[in-house]
Amino acid sequence: MSKKRQDQDMEKFFLGEDPWRVFRIMSEFVEGFEVLSKVGKAVSIFGSSRTQPGNKYYMLAEKTAYLLAKEKYAIITGSGPGIMEAANKGAKRAGGISVGLNIHIPMEQKPNKYVSTLLDFRYFFIRKVMFVKYAKAFVIMPGGFGTLDELFEALNLIQTERIPKFPVVLFGKEYWQGMLDWLYKKVKKVGNISPQDLRIFTLVDTPKEAVTIIKKFYLSHKR
Repeated sequence: MSKKRQDQDMEKFFLGEDPWRVFRIMSEFVEGFEVLSKVGKAVSIFGSSRTQPGNKYYMLAEKTAYLLAKEKYAIITGSGPGIMEAANKGAKRAGGISVGLNIHIPMEQKPNKYVSTLLDFRYFFIRKVMFVKYAKAFVIMPGGFGTLDELFEALNLIQTERIPKFPVVLFGKEYWQGMLDWLYKKVKKVGNISPQDLRIFTLVDTPKEAVTIIKKFYLSHKR
């Protein structure tokens, strides 16, 4: 029997009924914990998979990852194209650890060639745990729904003190300012968030600023 057929049969076995699905979920957690616990301090970088090489944010993501890798941070991305590729490329160019957390989706996302440590996930929620658990900071480049999902997940976890505070860096004032104006002028104004909630993240425009914020945070927190 071919390996592909074996994998298909196993998938039917594990996914046929919800109780058996638990074993696949457990296996993804175990593999993720086992691999990522060995990468040391890391920064998760997020952004659009649609960003093309040559775009300024592609180049800025690459430079940011390069500088962070030089500071001995592993770089974790979703392993796909666009900003993810740029960040993995920067990490690899710096001789750092370049991690990709790939997700199985109908579009069949293919891991970019700059990933040196690859993990595959079927479940988004497990993948999201890995991004948060092993990151010392998030860098959020311009992106769409997936990027926003990761951003607000982190902000909510920090706000509710479900995880210790860590730097959340929004990159690109021209891109994010409209959303921030809405948060300040509408969401905060009606009382749905507090003023201190808006201090959970920092807005930057350069790779050097992003790296400096992360370094200063850990110098002051001694963590």
